[in-house]
Amino acid sequence: MTRHPEEKNLEPCFYQLVNRLTESLQKHEYLTISLSSERSQFTRFNNAKVRQSGVVADGNIKIVLIANQREAYAAFPFTGDTVIDLESGLSSLTYLRQEVAQLPENPYLVIPENAGSSREVYQGELLTPEQAIANILEPNIGIDFTGFYASGSIIRANANSAGQRHWFATDSFFVDYSMFVQTDSGEKAVKGIYAGKDWRLEAYQSQIKRSQQQLQALLKPSKTIARGQYHTYFAPAAAADLFDFLAGSVGESSLQQGSSALLKLKNQERSLSPLLSLSENFTYGNVPRFNDLGETSADHLPIITNGSLVNTLVSSRSAKEYGKQSNGAASGEYMRSPEVASGCLAEADILKQLDTGLYLSNLHYLNWSDRSGGRITGMTRYACFWVKNGEFVAPIENLRFDDSIYDFLGGNLESITNFREFIANTGTYDKRSLGGILVPGILIKDFKFTL
Repeated sequence: MTRHPEEKNLEPCFYQLVNRLTESLQKHEYLTISLSSERSQFTRFNNAKVRQSGVVADGNIKIVLIANQREAYAAFPFTGDTVIDLESGLSSLTYLRQEVAQLPENPYLVIPENAGSSREVYQGELLTPEQAIANILEPNIGIDFTGFYASGSIIRANANSAGQRHWFATDSFFVDYSMFVQTDSGEKAVKGIYAGKDWRLEAYQSQIKRSQQQLQALLKPSKTIARGQYHTYFAPAAAADLFDFLAGSVGESSLQQGSSALLKLKNQERSLSPLLSLSENFTYGNVPRFNDLGETSADHLPIITNGSLVNTLVSSRSAKEYGKQSNGAASGEYMRSPEVASGCLAEADILKQLDTGLYLSNLHYLNWSDRSGGRITGMTRYACFWVKNGEFVAPIENLRFDDSIYDFLGGNLESITNFREFIANTGTYDKRSLGGILVPGILIKDFKFTL
């Protein structure tokens, strides 16, 4: 899929706006300008039919004015028309000058610097709208298939009054779908996500086939599982939910304030399995390396290596506050491009090694039950099965679990699969989200279920 002609004009239009705004600054004023833009196809499916489809072209500018140790921001639409955008930008700048004078000083404010510029453009193999509908629906004829497809280019850019310039553009897509079946006990569903930059029909069809096989297995009478500890396999989509909690706990600020679930790991009071490694990896081109301040991170940053915490995410604010060295982390110190290292468990051996226990495809509404102890609670959801002697026996009724990362990612982490899946961020409320997590499946001994 080639880029739309309008997209090629966005970069020069953005930098024209940047130049005019920075030229308008007064003495002791600093400016950071950020762009979020996309051109996306959105298609909704219901009962294996198209219910809604269209293309969205959108852009938004955010400018941050710094003056006298104070800062304020404003946002406005980015049209690509230099006259309109400059009028909006200058009007916002005038407003911010009035606003910033009324704000208190920020002792941890970061003044924009020029640490070098970058330009990264990743073009994928996307489908045309016509190809997409045919490719997605053809394997699902006769299935109650409901889903959402988003595809296209996403742009992030950042510039500042010190002369630093960053441009990032990437192609991406996702199919977020569910399949439904009526059973004697009511409607049941299988959920899945297929995502990436390059559409591979064979890979998509293979995943759909696995989902349809699980759908057939849901027709069996459900089994109620008693509370207790069970040998449990988490498929990548389920494992992603657990690892998202881990990836959100590696910020230096939360560790310094004692609110991180990994504080006991940092203090060497508890340990994680040597099988476990977690890294920030920007080389896949899913998200930009620069943050909102235009600071860039390393291509690859190990966070947990063989169970040990080797790095934390340190923003410029935390660096100032705690006397640390910033590593270009986002202001919220969350992982933007996390990946979990694969292991040795082959897909063909999962059920054999599980033998008897639970196979979980998805989880539902996780939360911390004891953050300082690393305890996570949640429920199973969609296509979760009781397995006996290496074979699917029955779907299970939903179960609540409550267990600590220091147990299920510690001594009870038995195996990690030798394959990984990219579980994309599928948010589209304000704009189409970037990134996701690259994650394997995990096999756990004695995972704790409470209801």
